[in-house]
Amino acid sequence: MLNACRYAGMPSDLPNARKAYEEACNKRSPKAEQNWSHPVVYLAARDCGWHMLANEIETKALPAFTALYNKYCDRVVTGEEFTIEPPEALPETSQVLASKKHNREQLDQLKQLLG
Repeated sequence: MLNACRYAGMPSDLPNARKAYEEACNKRSPKAEQNWSHPVVYLAARDCGWHMLANEIETKALPAFTALYNKYCDRVVTGEEFTIEPPEALPETSQVLASKKHNREQLDQLKQLLG
């Protein structure tokens, strides 16, 4: 009954928690670039953890996801709008080649370890 009341005023593109969980588990990477039924599905899955959704059994992952998803749904009902922001790009790193001396030292250390 509580869930029926929860979804009564929801936007039509907002799936129930079970369907949202299935959507989150089945999306491929990169997750932020996929077409989501609603941004809160992505956000709840992100907050729950992609690793958990991919690796934990459903009896553990679904309740964790559902709790987060319901909090986001409650915020949607109050009129809050959500978007999926792409993750920040990793910083460019300069590739400085190691000196021959450094390489020789590393090789000597490996030889010592291997006997």
